[in-house]
Amino acid sequence: MGLFRDRTVRIDQHGTDGVHVRAVGRPWSLWADAFGALAIRAVQIIVVVALAAGIIWGIRQLTVVTIPLVIALILASAFAPLMAWLRGRGIPSLVATLITLFAIALVLTAVGWLIVWAVRDQWDELATQAQGGFTDLMAWAGTLPFQIDHAQIDEWLKALTDFVTSAQFGSGALAGVSAVANFITGLVLMIVMLFFFLKDGPQMWAFLLRPFRGEPYERALRVGDKTVTVLGSYVRGTATVAAVDAVGILIGLLILQVPLALPLAVLVFLLAFIPIVGATLAGILAALVALVANGWVVALLVVGVVVLVNQLEGNLLQPVLMGRSMQLHAFVILIALTAGTVLGGIVGAVLAVPITAVAWGIVQVWDGPHTPARWARPHRREAIASV
Repeated sequence: MGLFRDRTVRIDQHGTDGVHVRAVGRPWSLWADAFGALAIRAVQIIVVVALAAGIIWGIRQLTVVTIPLVIALILASAFAPLMAWLRGRGIPSLVATLITLFAIALVLTAVGWLIVWAVRDQWDELATQAQGGFTDLMAWAGTLPFQIDHAQIDEWLKALTDFVTSAQFGSGALAGVSAVANFITGLVLMIVMLFFFLKDGPQMWAFLLRPFRGEPYERALRVGDKTVTVLGSYVRGTATVAAVDAVGILIGLLILQVPLALPLAVLVFLLAFIPIVGATLAGILAALVALVANGWVVALLVVGVVVLVNQLEGNLLQPVLMGRSMQLHAFVILIALTAGTVLGGIVGAVLAVPITAVAWGIVQVWDGPHTPARWARPHRREAIASV
């Protein structure tokens, strides 16, 4: 009896002989009780974590391939409506792809030319202002209640000069050359991947779905459509918000006569793709340029302009353009940014949030077009409270 768990009990009565009870069951297992279920769950978690760690390790070893692949997929999703519109007008896929790539190259070339022109036009003036600002800074340092050891400053400058002329700096420069070579390789690979995604994206996805049948096939279709929709909406919404930020800050810098206003505005646009952190970095850089070139009063005004534009964007523009379905909690964004930065540096920080948004979007359509996965559905009391 101790080796069996009772499942059913049959009671037989035989007159006055009493009641005879016979237990019918199956052998008892160590995995059948609560502790056994916990152990099974722990093993499952270990397997999932090990699998995720292996995938992340493989991605980090093949960043020259994986990062261009992800960027090309994001850009292809962003330009998917344009490709659909061109195909709807009877334009062949190859011609539509070439038109899209030419438009992208034209915009990037124009922006790059404007940046180079602005920097070259204002560089001499900025250098002169920077020298004057440094002189004023040293004069202000002389008025402090404590003395600054100029010999120590000279020693730091000498140490910096020795490092620049050392073999260690030379090896670092060689590493930088290797990084530039990897960047060029990744850029070329990304362009090629983007070309094929734009031209043959739907056919490529249909080919990948051939092994699926029935409900798995329908789920894979929902996942693919949701991925393209989320990535495209995220990139287009973020680009629009970033453009508004850049224009607003550009107007403020031009009014305050801060040099390098156009390059700083472009930098604001690029950094806006890193949520939370990007706006802060852009504001700091703009304030530093204003501090060196125009003084601390103008620098404070620049900080005020940056804060005002970011507040208007965050409270008015972003909720309208991004939509509630694209919004992630600030805590989730912070965790995603941290993980992305640790795993992939600046590129990881840029890609972390859209990838997280895609993962959450897939969860939202896992069991149906408007049915989230079972574990992600709100409880009855929670749903009533939200209404």
